[in-house]
Parts: sequence; structure tokens; C-alpha cells
Amino acid sequence: MADTQLVMGASGFLGSHVTRQLVARGDDVAVWTRRSSSTRPFADLPVRHLVGELTDDAALAEAMRGVDTVYYCVVDARPWLRDPAPLFATNVDGLRHALDAALAAQVRRFVFCSTVGTIGLAPDGGPANEDHPHTWKHLGGSYIETRIAAEDLVLRYHREHGLPAVVMCVSTTYGAPDFGSPHGRMVADAALGRLRAYFGSNAAMEVVGVADAARAFLLAAQKGRPGERYIISERYMTWKELVMTAAEAVGARPPRFAIPVPVLKVMGRVGDVAGRVLRRDVVMNSVSVRLMHFMPPLDHGKATRELGWEPSPTTEAIREAARYYVEEHRKTSSSGG
Repeated sequence: MADTQLVMGASGFLGSHVTRQLVARGDDVAVWTRRSSSTRPFADLPVRHLVGELTDDAALAEAMRGVDTVYYCVVDARPWLRDPAPLFATNVDGLRHALDAALAAQVRRFVFCSTVGTIGLAPDGGPANEDHPHTWKHLGGSYIETRIAAEDLVLRYHREHGLPAVVMCVSTTYGAPDFGSPHGRMVADAALGRLRAYFGSNAAMEVVGVADAARAFLLAAQKGRPGERYIISERYMTWKELVMTAAEAVGARPPRFAIPVPVLKVMGRVGDVAGRVLRRDVVMNSVSVRLMHFMPPLDHGKATRELGWEPSPTTEAIREAARYYVEEHRKTSSSGG
């Protein structure tokens, strides 16, 4: 069908919410996942499930036949990996196959999920926007390197081949339903009263409600200008506000201590050493610690002006997520799981 919407990476947090909103709108929706991916995030939705690897060009060509818009939400978001090969394989090399298939299928739009980690720092220290060139790739490790390379690749396909691609620079997403996003675990722990400490009292990051982020993707498919980048983030929030909001939403015991940023940095360096000695990946390393507090506040005004995107306060999404985690915990406990 000419009006088919294809969501690639529908098993992920944001991809599943894009899928849900497309289905709610009444669209014909197909989803693409790897064979190893969970189907739980979209199992209750009337979608066509396509399974394959990004290196399977024939399968990609078949998946994109008759597709109007591709919502590309595939990403390997593990900045702690010692071996960067998997990051490059998925975030850059796999993406190239999808871009070739989309170009051959002449899709109307290719909405690409990037990250706010590709946004540079504002020279005056104020909120950064899409025009600020990236200046801190050396601090973000292989993960940020691959995300910048991926974004550059998408924009090059637009410039050189005419692919109608729109780049969405998305911040950390929160909300419900959440079937296991890594960043949602801290909110879940806070909501269940399991969190005793939070990251640095002044450490902060950009955040957005996942439903608002997904809505931005649908708006970009209709109003986004090909070849443009859009910051999809609602506000700059401290880790303290994040976990306190979650705990208070459900009356859970709030965390009592803040781990100062200098201590976090030491923990990251210890993780680096442990990874080298043990020859295995350690989640808390220098790069992952840096990404917890390094990125700047952002200005999402372009998305508001050009897409008509007006996000709700992310605190609402965090409260919704907290209630969701508590309810899921009750269901699991009552069923003996």
C-alpha cells in the first residue's frame, strides 16, 4: 500500500511509541526488528511484523516496497563497550543499507532518530541549538563518534542523492508503557523505593516525555524540512529532580544521598581499569559517566516553529512512568513472577 508507515526498531522504547501513535491514527503500519528482538512492545498492536538483519538488502527492499514514510529508530546505545565494532556495525554500516533501500524505494520521508549528543556546545555557555557545530567528540567515546557519523551519513544521502531525510536529535526519554529501557531503570528503582542515592546534586541532562518525542516524529513526517535537524527535548533536568519526582508520584521512600560528580568520575576511572583487567565491558566507565552530566542545555525552538511541536512537562511523563512501574511490579508479584 502506498500509505504504509514502516517503523524500524519498533522493539525499542521510542520506536514502540511511534508505532503506537501511528496505529492510533489509523495508519497501515509495518514494523521491522531483528530476529533476537522482543515483540512485547508491539504485541498488542495490529501491525505487520517484518524480521531481518540490516545487512539483508533483499529483505530491506521488500520491506520498503510501497512505503510512504520510514521511521528509523534503530540504534546501539551502549557507550560502555570496549570493542566499538558493534556500534559501528549497527549505527553506521547497518544504517547505510537502510538508506540505500529507502532511496531505491523512493520513500516520501525518512525520519531518522539521532541524539542530542550530536549537538555542540554554545560558545557563550547558554542553550545550544542545531546550528552549533560539534566540538566534544573526543569526550564521547566511540558511541558519540558513531552517532555523529550516522547523522552525517543521513544528511549526505540527502545532499548527494536527494533522500528526503529529516534528522531528529532526541534527548533522554521517559514515560509509559516502558518494557525495559535502560534509562527507565533509575525511575523504576526510585518508584519502588529501591534507590538510595542519585547522581550528583547539580548533575543534569536534557529530557523529554516519550509520547511527546514520538509525536514529534509524526509531525516531522508531515512538516519537517528534508536535510534539517530538529532538537527534540523539553527541558534540562537534574538527576535529583528526576528521581524525586518519581518517588513522590507514588509515595515511595526517596533516595537520601547524592553521589558527587567528582566521585562519579573516580568510579568511571575504576571501571576503565576493571574493564581492562577483566577484559569485559563495565557499564560504569569514564565515557558513560561523562555522558551523565556533560551535555549542555538545549533550545528546541526550531521544532516548535517549524513542526508545531509543543511538548508537555516531562515531569508528567516521569510520574506516569513511576505509576506504571509500580503497577507492573504488583502484577508480577501477585502472579508469583
